[in-house]
Amino acid sequence: MAPPGAHTEKTIHKRRGRSGSLRRIETDPAHHLTGPFLTQTPIGSNTPESISSPVGNGFPRKALSAGLWSDIKSARWVVEPASSFKLLVIPIILYINWHILAPYIAPQIPNPFAPFLFISHHVPTSSPEDPRYAKGYLDLVFVAYHIIFYSFVRQFITITLCRPIAKYFGLRKQTKLDRFGEQGYALVYFAVMGAWGFRIMGQLPTYWYRTDVFFIDYPHWDMKPELKRYYLMHAAYWCQQLVVLLLGLEKPRKDYTELVAHHFVTLWLIFWSYLVNMTLIGNAVYMSMDIPDAFLAFSKLLNYMRWGKSKVVSFSVFLCVWTYFRHWLNLVMLWSVWNEFDLMPESSKKWEPKEGVWMTWWMKYQMFAPILLLQFLNLFWYFLIWRILFRSIVKSSMTDERSDDEDDGEDEADAIEVKED
Repeated sequence: MAPPGAHTEKTIHKRRGRSGSLRRIETDPAHHLTGPFLTQTPIGSNTPESISSPVGNGFPRKALSAGLWSDIKSARWVVEPASSFKLLVIPIILYINWHILAPYIAPQIPNPFAPFLFISHHVPTSSPEDPRYAKGYLDLVFVAYHIIFYSFVRQFITITLCRPIAKYFGLRKQTKLDRFGEQGYALVYFAVMGAWGFRIMGQLPTYWYRTDVFFIDYPHWDMKPELKRYYLMHAAYWCQQLVVLLLGLEKPRKDYTELVAHHFVTLWLIFWSYLVNMTLIGNAVYMSMDIPDAFLAFSKLLNYMRWGKSKVVSFSVFLCVWTYFRHWLNLVMLWSVWNEFDLMPESSKKWEPKEGVWMTWWMKYQMFAPILLLQFLNLFWYFLIWRILFRSIVKSSMTDERSDDEDDGEDEADAIEVKED
């Protein structure tokens, strides 16, 4: 006779063998999309906090008092707000000092620290009433500085603002606190950038997704100052997020490969569109991603907070917003690239970087490919979103009695699957 529990153990091992199934993804608390929509630990659960969080405790305490060079070399500035704040303050102090002293020492030399804080490459021939900016190498300085800026903002929101809110709503385990903070930061970032992108599109002839203007009168090499800053701020954000993923400064999620693929595709779109002067379509792609991501983060937060009715309403709204922005508008842009590419002037259909034109024939496919890849990734997540909705309706009585002190790894997901059977 088999010992007690042998059947359960055998079942668990059997479940582990199907780790690639969609069902496993649905019940995996470490998945970035489905995990936050699992039933959360009841409010008031008295579970211990972990001290191994990579967000707030990524380095030994002795290292926290190390010098500036140590902060840079160890990449501590990515996870420690105090470290990133020191790096942010240095160019500001140097800029102010130069601004004060330069009129007496070197009045003809522009402030060399301005590119850290402000966009560069103003077009001198543009009208003062409608100033324009071109791209240039100093843009890399701006992006590098704002990678550090986002590291500070991210950790400040995650640790200082969101952690007390999460504890108020009964979250105790460190991984849950970290993930609540991540979603809080995502909500702030995507809500701000989505609204900003909408404001900028309202100033452009592309409003509302007038796609033929993406190509008419190309090249659009001179940018409004707000569009350029918006573009570079987005580039800095996605670079900072990629640094966090690649350095393993957060606990990897089970869909790590998909997230890294999404980051690379996004960076591909950002830098290529900026390089080849296709920032108008870039603004449109940004908006189609940012606005639904804000609704997604908001729905995740409501689920962590266990606001039952509110999260259902929020999830329903999110599903509609995601469908429109991430799929319909994405298809509109794919159709535009495929069918309206030739609307650009014949003089622009060549590879002449000195003239600001890059649209040789194969660029049509280089533009189409990353947007299509985004659509494939979106469809994968879209399928999971509908499965979440379907399961919540069909199995509305299903409960998950996990507590915060359970593991977030494979054993927990397997246990859930066994329990459901």
